[in-house]
Amino acid sequence: MTAATADPVSGQRSLFSSLIHRQLDSYPNTGPRVWYLALTVLATITLYYELYVGGSVSTLVLTNLHMSFTFYVLALAFGNLIGAFGSLFAGLTDRYGRANLVVFGLLFTGIFVAFVLPAATNKWTFTIEGFVVAVVEGMCLVSTPALIRDFSPQVGRATAMGFWTSGPVLGSLIVAIVGSITIPAAVSATHDPHFWTHEYHICGTVGIVVFLIALFFLRELSPGLRDQLMVTMRDRALIEARAKGLDVEAALQGHWRQLMKADIIVSALAVSIMLLIYYALVGFLVIYVGTIFGYSVNEGNNLGYWAWAFNALGVILIGMLSDRLRVRKPFMVVGGVGAAVLVVLFLLQSKVGAHPNFSTIAALLAIMLFFLGVAYTPWMASFTETVEHRNPAATAAGLAIWGWIIRVVVFASFALIPVVINSVTPLVNYGAQVKAYATEYPALVWAGSHGKIVADATKYSVPLTFAKDNPTVVANATKYAVQLGNAAKFAPELAVMEKNPTLFAQAAKYPAGKVPAALQAKLVAAAGGGSTGIGILTTIGANQTAINGVLAVGPQLQALAPYATQLTALSKVPASVITEVSAPGVGTELAAAQAVPASVDAYMTAHAASVTSAAAKSPGQWRTWFWVCFAGIVAFLLSIPLLRGRWRPRDAKADEDAHEAMVQAELAKLGTA
Repeated sequence: MTAATADPVSGQRSLFSSLIHRQLDSYPNTGPRVWYLALTVLATITLYYELYVGGSVSTLVLTNLHMSFTFYVLALAFGNLIGAFGSLFAGLTDRYGRANLVVFGLLFTGIFVAFVLPAATNKWTFTIEGFVVAVVEGMCLVSTPALIRDFSPQVGRATAMGFWTSGPVLGSLIVAIVGSITIPAAVSATHDPHFWTHEYHICGTVGIVVFLIALFFLRELSPGLRDQLMVTMRDRALIEARAKGLDVEAALQGHWRQLMKADIIVSALAVSIMLLIYYALVGFLVIYVGTIFGYSVNEGNNLGYWAWAFNALGVILIGMLSDRLRVRKPFMVVGGVGAAVLVVLFLLQSKVGAHPNFSTIAALLAIMLFFLGVAYTPWMASFTETVEHRNPAATAAGLAIWGWIIRVVVFASFALIPVVINSVTPLVNYGAQVKAYATEYPALVWAGSHGKIVADATKYSVPLTFAKDNPTVVANATKYAVQLGNAAKFAPELAVMEKNPTLFAQAAKYPAGKVPAALQAKLVAAAGGGSTGIGILTTIGANQTAINGVLAVGPQLQALAPYATQLTALSKVPASVITEVSAPGVGTELAAAQAVPASVDAYMTAHAASVTSAAAKSPGQWRTWFWVCFAGIVAFLLSIPLLRGRWRPRDAKADEDAHEAMVQAELAKLGTA
């Protein structure tokens, strides 16, 4: 197959044929070229919108489809792993073309996102359908940068790649904007968890509309044109002249082997791990700010609005500036260092109990994502130029390697996140309901922070309840505590005295030891006779004052007699417990806690502790992951020298002038100068 055999797009084709055969045999003028670039960027934005839409309703998806955070993250991880092989397959577009893959990929993903995924009723169906979409997305999202490269000479490459890079950024931004507009602030996992399907319907419909636009208007260069190196638009005549005799098959011979070099492999790996912070924010920003800062789903999407807007601004502006100055590497350094600093400032916000205001978090995210854009757009331009240096005909293969590596890195990062951050599931699945119950029943919060008092009150609930319901009885029991003790101590003696009041009344008329012998004998007999009677009388004589004290309040003690069992149980309650429950306000709080419905109490008993524990651990775990992201940016900075490109604008300008002289010489040889 050669460029000479490629079919041009012409008005002579039937409508159906023109929708399949999309190759251009001549390099387009600036107007059409910009149109094709714009269509490719639009397709990219749409594909990333479809890829990221789940992030705007992630907490609702988890609740509605009964997913744990671990399951959700691993599903994303394996989706990226499967998509990696779709990306690798897209390397074949060097041989078979890119445009049709993009066009019909848009149709497939649009249908799935609009109709198939929202119909899922359980986590496994949703996940498997997502894997299918991931394969198609992986192929399309390698084909689109290949088209961008084809239609952009190196001198304007960073600008074109800036617009392409805005695809994932604007995709994320659209997710945030649509989410913030269409998701009511009141929607949460406790209100309408099925609302997540609404966002998928909107997204898929947009995808189908963009498919129709691409179906009729997207084109691509013929192999002979795209398989050559084009530095400036002034190369156009030479490119078209060479294309007539270019052997495409020969140009593709051994092209995979030519790309297995450090400048391709290591650079692709380095930029992939630099973007660890980006993947985390795309997939988990709503979850992160919801569980750490207590933001609503709507607020989380509003944060994304600021972050992705500044990122989009960065990738486009820096692309233009990089082309103007003709250098890439200085921008990568500035962007990498700036992003690293902002990651550190951002992670410092996630402290236990910290509640930074919305403006602070929005500003940190916006500046961080701006710097990521400063680093990434020049990298994309430089990477494609590095691939072209190896073999211009292997552009899609080089991007396929990058696409495969970046998705494997995403897989690895998503697989590690549940290991590093294992506290999210209780916060997402139960945190909202626990918080709602805690707000509705504030006594539960008090009970949670006064566990010992609640435990003691529960253990001694029967005697304490008796004391609460019978304050007069308890007060009298306290007042006559000495007499009650003596009544129990001298119960046998008091019983004898109660049975023989006349005898003891007569004996009371005589001084101690002067009772007549006959009366004394009667008293001994009444007390049981013998040594027993003598012992009882001796005890009465020795404790006359205490016994008289009991007799003096006999009616009062008699009134307490029916409560003897309860008062005995109350007497066994430790004094410290009595002090606890008698403190001001404690009784009210305990009563309020007891009034909580049994179902609420059971839910809080089952989940409140795990939510509280997770809330304490989660900030530290997220900080650990952000430090990993920081290390990824450092690795990226160390890899920059591997790529093609100059550090100084004057050196780059000298290279461009030398290339222009070469082009003119080549054209002179071909007789077309």
